[in-house]
Amino acid sequence: GCELVRVAVKDFEGANSIKKIKRKIKIPLSADIHFDYRLAILAMENGADKIRLNPGNIHKEDQIIAVAKLAKKLKVPIRVGVNSGSVSKAPVKNLSGLMVKKALDYIKLLEKQKFYDIIVSLKASDVLSTIDAYRRFSKRSKYPVHLGITAAGPILTGLVKSSIGIGVLLLDGIGDTIRVSLTGDPREEVFASKNILQSLGLRRFSADIISCPTCGRCQVDLEQIVGEIETSLVHNISQVAHKKTPKIAIMGCEVNGPGEAREADIGIAFGKNSGVLFKNGKIVKRIREKDAVKTILKLTK
Repeated sequence: GCELVRVAVKDFEGANSIKKIKRKIKIPLSADIHFDYRLAILAMENGADKIRLNPGNIHKEDQIIAVAKLAKKLKVPIRVGVNSGSVSKAPVKNLSGLMVKKALDYIKLLEKQKFYDIIVSLKASDVLSTIDAYRRFSKRSKYPVHLGITAAGPILTGLVKSSIGIGVLLLDGIGDTIRVSLTGDPREEVFASKNILQSLGLRRFSADIISCPTCGRCQVDLEQIVGEIETSLVHNISQVAHKKTPKIAIMGCEVNGPGEAREADIGIAFGKNSGVLFKNGKIVKRIREKDAVKTILKLTK
């Protein structure tokens, strides 16, 4: 799979800006369209590689037909982006079923124009409703789906909601693309998405860090050591999935530490003020606490 960048097209100036953006990027660009179907047409004319239409606010048949005809001509895929706002008056217990119906009805309008280059999303802020909607849709349609929990919230709670919702569906074998929705820096969404894929063994982008909780047996500042290593690796996270990236174990005590460190590609099991460094299961040397970050990052590179 590949990444794409999505832009919200709120007006005609925004739709015209797509041409300028396309000159400066090398990945596909998706235009998020609401309310005015003419923005979808202009976005495609200016080079958008994909568009998202919201059935909740672009629903007149003649407008959908106009967009589908141009999308077919230019070979631009359309995401039918249903969210809980598209059926906002629905109670939670009926939400998933109504979201699925809204998506299927919209697809029929596109198919009437012999347009089939479609991907579907069914996002709610409620995790269980989202999971149920995707499961129901996947039983009734073979179109690919884009996963996400909409308006998941600030970073900590949003990460939890997104990881559970997206993770459950991916383990079900449902999902073709994903987006983590967080209130904050969009780069955090990218890091979170990659970590979800890596934790499920679907992709590998960077080193996998294993570290223990800071219990009473820990005799070093493990939180700082792990934080520095994680920050360095996150800033160097690859844009491309790899078949093999190192597993790094940073353990704070002599109970579970040696076992975990020995099984990792690079590992350190700390005692008091120092630790034993392992590489590929073999003891390399003993290193001091203050040298741990520098040593592990050097080995990782």
